[in-house]
Amino acid sequence: MRQAGRYMAEYRVLREHHSLLDICRTPELATEVTLQPVRRLNVDAAILFSDLLLPLDPMGIRFDFVRGEGPAIENPLRTEDDLARIRDFEPREALGHVLETIQQVQQTLNGRVPLIGFAGAPFTLASYAIEGGHSANFAHTKSLMYGHPQAWHRFADRVAGLIADYLQAQIEAGVQAVQVFDSWVGTLNAADYREFVQPHSRRIFDALKDSGVPTIHFGTGTGELLHEMREAGGDVIGADWRIPLDEAWERIGLDRAIQGNLDPTLLLGPPDRFLAGADAVLAKAGGRPGHIFNLGHGILPMTPVDHVQLLVRYVHQYPLN
Repeated sequence: MRQAGRYMAEYRVLREHHSLLDICRTPELATEVTLQPVRRLNVDAAILFSDLLLPLDPMGIRFDFVRGEGPAIENPLRTEDDLARIRDFEPREALGHVLETIQQVQQTLNGRVPLIGFAGAPFTLASYAIEGGHSANFAHTKSLMYGHPQAWHRFADRVAGLIADYLQAQIEAGVQAVQVFDSWVGTLNAADYREFVQPHSRRIFDALKDSGVPTIHFGTGTGELLHEMREAGGDVIGADWRIPLDEAWERIGLDRAIQGNLDPTLLLGPPDRFLAGADAVLAKAGGRPGHIFNLGHGILPMTPVDHVQLLVRYVHQYPLN
């Protein structure tokens, strides 16, 4: 999950002088932030520092980050005509700074740990573009989806094609795994997922089948969608903390790997509490191969760094047999 961020003092120092988008678009800065958690936490993989909204700008969907509020879309897509007006782009040109970051990170890592790339899934990217930012009920998105299904499918299919190409470009640049984030898809029920989301997410994973790298498929609030997400694709399916890991794995199928699923808010409490939580997750994994221990979502900004360091050490020392 997200590794770098405001809980790290060295990240906050950079943010005093640079906006989030400046860091994402400057390979030297993005490289430094990508490597900060590797140095401090001794994690088993680095996660590319970027933002899942970056592909929106070359599509013609302008956005920025408002301090304290998160991303804000300049002109949200609200009509069929809006959906049809997005632009296609070549990620190796429009997002070349991300690919340069990957190359710089790999030069610095020099094989120490693998590097994971990522991109947003069509539903989540569409929801940001349509809602204009965060949403409690996704009313605008669902209104377009239900009211204009053909326009929705055309739009989501174009986004899927662009994201598949973007991830392929990341793989060419040197990442050793890719993760597709469908952060907001848990707002849908299983029937809506199958109709409006699954075909487009599947297009991405199908396009990456011969890429030679593992693929991870993640969403939040997706306990009732895990089987459907498995069918959409991914060598690894992520589960958040709302469902026990063993139950999630049964829904996914034991022939797939699973990532998860400690509640990140546990790291705000005392060590005995979050280490007991880690014990519970690991016990439910049962020592089976294919479990990537992780949080159920990203590290929260107020998390003590020493808590994260302790958790990593504890999991590394955990007896598997």
